[in-house]
Amino acid sequence: MDTMVTLNDGNRIPAVGFGVFRIPADGPTYEAVRHALQAGYRHIDTAAAYFNEADVGRAVADSGIPREEIFVTSKLWLQDYGYEAASKGIDASLSKLDMDYVDLYLLHQPYGDVAGAWKALEDAKAAGKIKSIGVSNMTPRIWNTFVPQFDTLPAVNQVECNPFFQQKELRAILDKDNVKIEAWGPLGQGNSALLTHPVITAIAEKHGRNAGQVILRFELQEGIIVLPKSTNPERIAGNLQLFDFELSGAEMDQLRALDTGKGSHDPETPGIGEMLLANYKVHD
Repeated sequence: MDTMVTLNDGNRIPAVGFGVFRIPADGPTYEAVRHALQAGYRHIDTAAAYFNEADVGRAVADSGIPREEIFVTSKLWLQDYGYEAASKGIDASLSKLDMDYVDLYLLHQPYGDVAGAWKALEDAKAAGKIKSIGVSNMTPRIWNTFVPQFDTLPAVNQVECNPFFQQKELRAILDKDNVKIEAWGPLGQGNSALLTHPVITAIAEKHGRNAGQVILRFELQEGIIVLPKSTNPERIAGNLQLFDFELSGAEMDQLRALDTGKGSHDPETPGIGEMLLANYKVHD
């Protein structure tokens, strides 16, 4: 299995990325990213609203690995939606990361002036500030509301996805245009019911792997880009050791049968855009 995935714009993205959501800034994110890069990750996923872009940028710069060998993603926060604000928000991300460009930039949440913000991403891509552009947290209904207004298709949609919530309806829509799903919470955000599920633990035992590795391998074989997160160096390294074993067709079917069709986060909850905007400010 190839460790890289080709996006619908022709760019290539590592199939396994390292997520830094809820890892504190001013040290812990820097250390976690340094460990990840040393372990072999070449894809780091941050966001303006994670408040740790500067730590990611420093860790990448200090790694000694050429910038072009590391795929860096960040995301625009709701506060900066609309064309003018988004253009400034992109520049703010680049400044915090201390980079000339990012490999992928996403609209973090699908509320407010999404179309204006998307236009700013398109123009920043044309200007060379961003290589690929995408969206996040778009359900099928939200996707069908906004994406027909866009001049260009997103390359990815980063959404909650794990064996208990496999996003089958969304994947059917995105597959038509080769839009890739990136899974946040690919391990169910540490859900013990998932990590100790007898189907998963039996498959793990058979392959001499841990439950997390089986879950991530399942998602990779389904064509999903995964973004596991950890601050434990051993777990960070283990979550990347996914390319030297393969799940059988029968095992894949067993794991597909675990889908409940429901996640922990529903982007269509009334008022969620306003709640997020009120609770997360990326600048004054």
